[in-house]
Amino acid sequence: MNELTQDYPELLLREHESPCLSLYQPTHRRHPENAQDPIRFRNLVKVLEESLLKKYASRDVGAWLRPFAELAQDRGFWNHTADGLAVLAAPGLFRTYRLQRPTVELAVVADSFHTKPLLRIAQSADRYQILGLSKHAYKMFEGNRDALDEMPPIDDLPQTAKELLALDADAREGAHRVYGRAGTVSLGGTTRHGTDVKQDADDRDTEHFFRAVDQAVRRHYSEHPGQRLILAALPQHHHLFRTVSDNPHLMSDTIDVHPDSLTIDELRERAWQLVQPHYLNRLAGFVDAFGAARSSGRGAGELGSIAAAAVAGRIETLLIDADRVIPGRIDGASGAITLGDLGDPDVDDLLDELGEATLRASGEVIIVPSERMPTSTGAAAIYRF
Repeated sequence: MNELTQDYPELLLREHESPCLSLYQPTHRRHPENAQDPIRFRNLVKVLEESLLKKYASRDVGAWLRPFAELAQDRGFWNHTADGLAVLAAPGLFRTYRLQRPTVELAVVADSFHTKPLLRIAQSADRYQILGLSKHAYKMFEGNRDALDEMPPIDDLPQTAKELLALDADAREGAHRVYGRAGTVSLGGTTRHGTDVKQDADDRDTEHFFRAVDQAVRRHYSEHPGQRLILAALPQHHHLFRTVSDNPHLMSDTIDVHPDSLTIDELRERAWQLVQPHYLNRLAGFVDAFGAARSSGRGAGELGSIAAAAVAGRIETLLIDADRVIPGRIDGASGAITLGDLGDPDVDDLLDELGEATLRASGEVIIVPSERMPTSTGAAAIYRF
């Protein structure tokens, strides 16, 4: 299994030797629903095979599809799926990605990968992380409006106060409790009981631990610009963590219980209530910006105009309909559009190609739910000039 964050966009938008095979399907996390997933996968592989045989020799087709056949037989893989699956392959390359949201079934052979579903996941403003924090340990979650999963610990990165501070309970007790007569300690002329000193030491240890957690999260988890971080902890821990945290992704809104007190679905619902207003405001901002650009001649919603601007590197921001597929291809020199059939191994999704051309020219691509698209064509572009 590969990590999308490591491969997108550098690896997947790179030019690859043809043919490029892209397969997407919804999957299921639990039995008995997931029993049908390998069958649906084989059916989609059959679609790839039929498309390939229109252009390539059966011997080559068999070699290219062999990794798909091996994956179909991997019971361990199919017993640990998520909500969606993406498989991308080209000569010398085979990548599989578990997705946290369902995806429409699709099997495409073209001269580049179909990456729009992955782009939606990689850049989506509805993604967030949750830091579950107590005095003794922390854990990380990652999710969106549809799903939430606990993130596996990073190799060699401690998750507990004992590990992260390199202290065990006995060493901490002995280091901080210096008793005088009758269980008291004298500090600067003031006599304090050992239990008070221990409380001070515990408070310092908690502060050091929270500071170490903040550094670990910033260095190893807060990698995606714009991805929000939500603190989930008991109320008494929020102020201290915010005092020591320098994480710019940390939201002011919080979840005032530890994640262990909630089911995963309850935790996701609580988090989405906090993230949704920011997500909707961001989308509204892009739609308003498009309207202003279009009225001033710096925006367009017609596919022909957008395609010409994309190959010329003129697009600053491109909005693409998340749920629309328009079979066709774009001439890389002129931007001329030719409609086609996805069963043709030379045809991809026009919207996908527009997005890739925009990204290669350092433009920004935003995947937008259909109901919030400002045009009916499937795309809306804001030009640089």
